[in-house]
Amino acid sequence: MTRCPIYPKPLKNKASLLFIFFSKRRSWLDGLYERSYRMKMGQIKLPGLELFMVNQPELVKQVMVDEVDAFPKHRMLGDLLAPLLGESIFTTNGAQWRKQRDMLDVAFDNSQVERVFERMQEATTRMLTRLGEHPDGAVVDVDKEMTLVTADIIFRTIMSANLDTEEAMNVLEAFVRFQEASPKLALLRMFKVPDNWLLRFSDRKRRGDAKIIRASLERVIRPRYEVFMRGEASEHEDILASILRAKDPDSGQAFGFDEIVDQVAMLFLAGHETSASALTWTLYLLSISPDIQHAAAKEVTEVLGEERGSVPLAAVKRMGLVRRIFMESMRLYPPVGFLAREVSRDTDMRDKHLQAGASLVVAPWLLHRHEALWDAPHEFCPARFDPKSGGRSIPKNAYLPFGMGQRVCIGATFAMQEAVLILSELLRRFSFELAPGFQPDPVGRLTIRSDNGMHLVLKKRLPETETTA
Repeated sequence: MTRCPIYPKPLKNKASLLFIFFSKRRSWLDGLYERSYRMKMGQIKLPGLELFMVNQPELVKQVMVDEVDAFPKHRMLGDLLAPLLGESIFTTNGAQWRKQRDMLDVAFDNSQVERVFERMQEATTRMLTRLGEHPDGAVVDVDKEMTLVTADIIFRTIMSANLDTEEAMNVLEAFVRFQEASPKLALLRMFKVPDNWLLRFSDRKRRGDAKIIRASLERVIRPRYEVFMRGEASEHEDILASILRAKDPDSGQAFGFDEIVDQVAMLFLAGHETSASALTWTLYLLSISPDIQHAAAKEVTEVLGEERGSVPLAAVKRMGLVRRIFMESMRLYPPVGFLAREVSRDTDMRDKHLQAGASLVVAPWLLHRHEALWDAPHEFCPARFDPKSGGRSIPKNAYLPFGMGQRVCIGATFAMQEAVLILSELLRRFSFELAPGFQPDPVGRLTIRSDNGMHLVLKKRLPETETTA
């Protein structure tokens, strides 16, 4: 038996502009109302822009697949993230994006992702060692642990570098501040709040946090880049090595140093923050669904048999239920809940006319919970992803935790491999319960996180296994 997981209670009716301004400074989720989960398309006029919400699968396909060039990434998104991501594939459009994507695709083909699996195991083992130091039955903030392990995985798999705890915390705390400040700044621009000293001070702090993150990446990338530019052989064969070797198929030109930092910063955001969000919510869902948690732990035991070392890649590929649990978690709590686009030419959708320059949002958060598209849309039910269950199939063009179309997340295979590995290792060693009196607080910023962490009771399933990292 499962519970209906927590989500922000929608308002009865559409909020006033004043309410939207103050509520959405905290979270994009706070201004949603009941009809948001049923509508096919919505519209709101803000002082600084006209915003359309596309919530119908056919229209989503039009925006994300069929006419993708007519709906580029929103320029405001690029401006907001530029201090951290520069001109990476997360924010660029058109020919620049296509060149960058072609050069990065080689670094993320399946063989390369499998090649770095051992480094994923090392970071996961390090996490298990940290968790094993807690007494049995301790309350642990797994949000922090998932954030730390996914950041560790990114440093190890992309750059063959270990992330020490102190540096990791500095980087992660800087990102938390950057993420909290960015939507507030966006909202001020949407409402045309005049530029003032307070706004400029807030933006300087945000840019300072971006510099902390980029400096940590540059510390590792700089010596690797200089070795490559001298034509010397590298001892590392990782994703960064593939990026260094990548060349524009037309010009034959490689990425410059700043371009590489931009792309690695993007991979850090996409590969650590989004994965940490999805894993944290998955552990929450397992904590309130003991029957599903028990079945998943049983699957892990059956697949691994007498295996006592790290979960091997072949076993990860056989964890069907664990994979479905993660997919359902990303349905209920998509790591990126809102995808911002800009209308590049006058367009008609349904009964609305969208003028060039208007803003358009595709919202996985709403599509994944749309009451006309899903059975029991707010309930945790991994069986809906099992083709043998006999339930309704997944609605076409209504499930997009990694985006869709040509801009689908470049690290989707990486993320699935990482998630199933981490969840399998946790399930074989621990059981999870929601801490007494604790209730998570979902907020939508750059990603969907719990504003107060995720406090779970961890109980050990097996005798502690000797591990090293």
